[in-house]
Amino acid sequence: MNHLMNNIRLLVAAALFLLCSIGMVSCNGNDEPSKRSYDDVPLVILDTDIGSSTDDLFALEMLYYYQNQGRCKLLGVVVDRMGEHCAAITDVMNTYFGHPEVPIGLVRNGIPSPRVWIDYSALPSYAASDGRPMFGRSVSDYSTLPDGWQLYRRLLAAQPDHSVSICSVGFVTALSQLLASPADEYSPLNGVELVRTKVKCLYIMGGVFGQSVEPDFNFAQGITFAQEFFSLWPNDVDMIFSPMEVGQGIEYKPEQVVADVSWTDVHPIKQVYLKCDCNTGQMMWDPMAVINAVEGDEVFSLSQRGTVKLTSKAETIFTPDAAGNCRYQLPRSSEWNSTMLEKIRKANLSLVE
Repeated sequence: MNHLMNNIRLLVAAALFLLCSIGMVSCNGNDEPSKRSYDDVPLVILDTDIGSSTDDLFALEMLYYYQNQGRCKLLGVVVDRMGEHCAAITDVMNTYFGHPEVPIGLVRNGIPSPRVWIDYSALPSYAASDGRPMFGRSVSDYSTLPDGWQLYRRLLAAQPDHSVSICSVGFVTALSQLLASPADEYSPLNGVELVRTKVKCLYIMGGVFGQSVEPDFNFAQGITFAQEFFSLWPNDVDMIFSPMEVGQGIEYKPEQVVADVSWTDVHPIKQVYLKCDCNTGQMMWDPMAVINAVEGDEVFSLSQRGTVKLTSKAETIFTPDAAGNCRYQLPRSSEWNSTMLEKIRKANLSLVE
C-alpha cells in the first residue's frame, strides 16, 4: 500500500509540474493569474514630449543602450507633444540606433501650443554636404501612426500581468486618454482596469515636493489632462516621481556632448547640439525616470510611501501613508550626480565601445 501511495504522489507531482510548465495552473501559491509576479527584464514604454528639451533624446538613447545590453525591452514610444515632426524625430532615433521595429504612437488631441525650449524640429530634414538626408527613417506615412492611447492599449494587452514599466517624461495627455478609454479589439478591459492589470510601475518626471508648494511645469501645461490622469490612475499601481531637483545637478555640457561623439558627425544628438543653442540650462532630468525603471530603486533614495493629489494650480501635494502607492526620488550628493552623468555619457559613447 505504501508503495502504491508513493507512486500516486509521484504521478500527481509530475502532473502538477507539467501543468505549471505550460501555464495551466499557478505554482506560486496564488491561483489568480493577475497576481503572479513578473521577474524578467523590465518591459518599458517611453512617454515623451520629445522635440523641445534635449534630455528626452538622452532618455530614449539610454533605453536603446539598455536594450542592446539585454537589460530591458523597449515596447514602444508614445509621443505626447503634438505634431508629426515630433514622431519623425522619434523615427530618426529609432532608425539610427538600430531599432526601427519600435512602434510609435502620436497624440493628436493634446496640448495645442506647449512651450518649446530648444527647437530641433528640423532634425529629420538635416542634410549632408551632398544634399542628401543625413538620417534615414522607417515610417513612410506618419498619418498612419496610432494615437498614443491606442498604442498603449495594444502594447499593454499583449504583455504579462503587472509587467510593464511606463516612463513618463513629458505631458500626461496620452495617459489620461488611455485611462478614459473603453474596451476595444485589444482588450475587454477599460483603460483603468487595463492599467491596473498590466502596469507594474509608472516612473514620472514631475512633481514638486518637500518644503516648496508650487506648480509643476509639465502638469500645468495641460492641467485638464493632468487632473483627469490623477483622478483615474489606480491607487494600487505604484508611481515614482522624479522631481526636477533630482536631475538639476546633472549637467551634460554641450561641449562634452559633442566631444563624446567626436568619432562621427552623423549622429542625431550631436547634430542637435551643433545646430541648436543647447546651452540653455538643460539638465538631465528625464533620464532619471529611465534609470530608475531599468536599474531599480536601489540606485536612488526614495521618500516614504504616500499619496499625491493635484491642485487646480498644478501643485502636487504629498501625504505620507504607509499604504500609499506614491513615492518620489530625493536629491543626492554631487558624487551621486557625477555617477548618474557617467551612466548617460556611457550610453552616448556606446556605438564606439
